[in-house]
Amino acid sequence: MQVSNDVLAVLSAAQANENQVQLVGQLDRALYARVNKVLEAAGGKWDRKAKAHVFSAPAADRLDQIILSGSVEVPKDEFNFFPSPPAVVERLMRLAGIKAGMRVLEPSAGRGAIAVACIDAGAAVDCFELMEANHNVLAADDRLDKVVFGDFLKAEPEPVYDRVVMNPPFLKQADIKHVMHAHQFLKPGGRLVSVMSAGVTFRTDARTTAFNAFVQERGGQVEELPENSFKASGTGVHTVIVTIPA
Repeated sequence: MQVSNDVLAVLSAAQANENQVQLVGQLDRALYARVNKVLEAAGGKWDRKAKAHVFSAPAADRLDQIILSGSVEVPKDEFNFFPSPPAVVERLMRLAGIKAGMRVLEPSAGRGAIAVACIDAGAAVDCFELMEANHNVLAADDRLDKVVFGDFLKAEPEPVYDRVVMNPPFLKQADIKHVMHAHQFLKPGGRLVSVMSAGVTFRTDARTTAFNAFVQERGGQVEELPENSFKASGTGVHTVIVTIPA
């Protein structure tokens, strides 16, 4: 079930408290009906006494899943791993402008789709990966300079990279957390290019607002990817590519 942008905007502004979702502001009848249909399809039931839609699981997680995918869809695994399809990798590379001899970081490397493209462009590539099966694939590739098994967000920033090129996890706004942390690894004159959830273009919460202000201050840009860009990876998630100079 696909969810329209106006409904996504309402859900983005909603308040989630434990297993309840409360809508904010007055909605016209037609819009409310469409929002209610999505919440019910996601497992929420209207509770008149609570004045909220009640879920059997944490409501914030369910809301985030809907906003992330633009549909009533549940991410397929705990790592929220969706490989970067070739067309997406090609666009990332065009925007990154990698030149031979550059040092590049891929902080959520998966099975190496982006990292290998960077190597092919002549870069020396370091990467992080949290999913053990994926890390094992990366560790077996001796073309990679360094492969770290662990949580990238716990890594101490070292501003030594010419480029950071990445496709981070999206769930619970992890993409914003990863991009903001990764930006600290750029050296002066560097550039970060990342796939992100399209939620950064319409969500109005404090984290998203602060992120967009940061992108603007740095002279960055946001480019929408075509619909179903990640269909081959098993998801209809709506995505953008964000480019941020150091």
